[in-house]
Amino acid sequence: MSPKFLCTAISGLLTLALSVFLSCELSAQPVPPAQLVPPWPVLKPSRDRQPLPGTQPLLGEHDFADVILNGVDQFLQQKIDQSKRNRPRPDSQSSGDRRSRFGNQLGLHRDQWVDNGQFSRLGGIAAAPTEIIGVRLTKVSWSAFAGVQGFGLLLQPAKTPVANVILIPDADQDPLEFVVAAGNESVDGGPAWALANAGCRVLIPLLVDRSINRYRLTEREWLHRPAWELGRTLTTYEMHQVRAAIGCLQRLPATGSGKCLLGGWGEGGRLAMYVGAVDQRVAGTLISGYFGPRDSLWTEPAERSVFGLLNEFGDAEIVSLLGNRGAFIEHCPGPTFGYRLDEDGEIQILTTPAGLPGKPGKLPQFDAQAVNDEAQRIANRDAIELIHRPSPLSSETLQAWLNLSGVAATIDPNAVVNASDQTLRQSLQLRPYQERLVEQLRRHNQWALNDSRRIRQARMKALDTSSIDAYADACEPLRREFAEQVIGQFDDKLLPANARSRKYQEGPLTVSYEVTLDVFPGVIAYGILTLPKDLSMEGTEKRPVIVCQHGLEGRPQDVIGESKFKAYAAFATRLAERGFVTFAPQNFYIKQDRFRLMQFKSNSIGRTLFSVIVPQHRQITDWLAELPFVDDQEIAFYGLSYGGKSAMRIPPLVPRYCLSICSADFNEWIWKNAATDPASLRYSYANKGEYEIFEFNLGNTFNYAEMAALIAPRPFMVERGHFDGVAPDETVAYEFAKVRNLYQARLGLEDRCEIEWFVGPHQINGVQTFEFLEKHLGIAKP
Repeated sequence: MSPKFLCTAISGLLTLALSVFLSCELSAQPVPPAQLVPPWPVLKPSRDRQPLPGTQPLLGEHDFADVILNGVDQFLQQKIDQSKRNRPRPDSQSSGDRRSRFGNQLGLHRDQWVDNGQFSRLGGIAAAPTEIIGVRLTKVSWSAFAGVQGFGLLLQPAKTPVANVILIPDADQDPLEFVVAAGNESVDGGPAWALANAGCRVLIPLLVDRSINRYRLTEREWLHRPAWELGRTLTTYEMHQVRAAIGCLQRLPATGSGKCLLGGWGEGGRLAMYVGAVDQRVAGTLISGYFGPRDSLWTEPAERSVFGLLNEFGDAEIVSLLGNRGAFIEHCPGPTFGYRLDEDGEIQILTTPAGLPGKPGKLPQFDAQAVNDEAQRIANRDAIELIHRPSPLSSETLQAWLNLSGVAATIDPNAVVNASDQTLRQSLQLRPYQERLVEQLRRHNQWALNDSRRIRQARMKALDTSSIDAYADACEPLRREFAEQVIGQFDDKLLPANARSRKYQEGPLTVSYEVTLDVFPGVIAYGILTLPKDLSMEGTEKRPVIVCQHGLEGRPQDVIGESKFKAYAAFATRLAERGFVTFAPQNFYIKQDRFRLMQFKSNSIGRTLFSVIVPQHRQITDWLAELPFVDDQEIAFYGLSYGGKSAMRIPPLVPRYCLSICSADFNEWIWKNAATDPASLRYSYANKGEYEIFEFNLGNTFNYAEMAALIAPRPFMVERGHFDGVAPDETVAYEFAKVRNLYQARLGLEDRCEIEWFVGPHQINGVQTFEFLEKHLGIAKP
């Protein structure tokens, strides 16, 4: 190549490079490299804020999640207040019926307490009883129920006892503290010693304490969580232990009066009140440091929850179940305990993740007026005595209780234990048995988890699948049970929707609107409606709608564009680009403690978070169905994560949903909530921070296969990433196999039930699910 040609070539290249550079610099709209084009839809705020035709203008700038949370919280508080006013009078119904309903609320019928047991000495023959001034003290155990024991101290006078007494300490007390005052070197006698010294045979049971375990939960909440999912509570278990102990006492040599009294302080007072209400063998009950109004039950520790308690029972109504058997109520300082309290000593209500995984809870302290007001509602006031004392279980209190119960015995206020405090603590302390007690109860929860599969299977076998119509009829009783007893429903009628809207964002192919709808007084629904730009709003054509539901701590904005695109893939907008109408609602599982504590408010009156979410979706689907461009027969649901939980719970109760897709949530749900073995705890909620997730008695009624059965015969699909950490593939497949069997083998609906397995994590994949929607809703790919 000649030097002249080389110079000419170089000069040409330089000229070309300069022209390209200048054209790029001077161009008003340069074309970006392909790799800089974002994967999410590019959406811009709408300059035009006009409302959707047929709706009113939506005014003001609001955090609509806050608006909904505030409205629902106030609505629930009003319902709690109403529950107290609307409770049936205790004397308006038979005590037997009310006693049975109270027991059923606690799940007492699910396990049978041992009614023919006897005490065994702890430590074997070598552990001889301790004799002190005519009273024998023995560490004992007894069979309580289903492989679970009770543990306690038994005090027996040398003479024929005048009565049997079970005196229950607070959960954080060792039973020995009722024999001698804790840490008291003068070994003054405690209340149990005073009763034994007066001639009573006394049993002091050991309760599960509130110590913090390796999962940073109290031991009581740790045991309560799986029990709740399986239709029981920790209180249920402790009631069985006490009731079995009554039988053991009755098998000992007879007492002079033949009576059995039951009393306690703090948690022990609560337990005494509950057992006394349901067990008529109890002749007199002492409730110390507990009785009061329960309107704020939701602020107490998780294990004190009773599903639907406040609809019929406050403390006054429970005491009324004692009838003429007598109740002695001692208003005095109760135990102090709090978990996750703020600097003012009140329960934390955080909107950011907390450092501890359990429910915030605090034991209440009631003033005299509050206790007096509650006591005024007790039905049989003649059999009740209420006193106010500066300290619990004084000799005056014990004497008055014996007198009220008709037991002829005299309490010596100066009774002391004539023995070395150190000797007593070495030989009689029961704290070492805490670990055994906790493990026995944990194992029973796991037995109940396994047994729940049998119970659910038996229920489903009874369904008539001979035809679609027969199946639909057979499902209706189960649907009512799901609505009324599992989810819980309010009788309030939906308000007129009074839709307000404003244009929100625009993309190349879509336009969206913010929308709010009235649901109940003070409660709204909010969401983002996204429309294809080629859709006529005049009603000349009607399109299917897909309701696209976000997950935990999410917002509608997360499912439409750049926000959280990695998880949601802007699936609401992508579906609108394919020709669908989409609506992304704001569900109120957001802002941490604010929504989680609402679950406990709801539970106290027999409701759940979904008791409000379901009506919100009824209002949403009713409004969507009225839009002129919507096909009212084709409104589908598609949700991720907590939105997947919604996909299992909402469509069974919202008939306008014509199909449901559960993404990144479908699972062997009862196992995920109740399993506590080490291998399962990687996935289980039992030790995690989602303390609201547990649903009372769901284990014996509706796992995800049973919920899907309530969606059938409508199409149903699961979207599952192999690397989704919510569960291993095998538990997802195990539960889905039951759904597939129902659709394909029993109902002959092979094309209506699918699962997509894809290589990916906890996210929307949007491949086979989009095809599933197009197949069943009739829109072809562009």
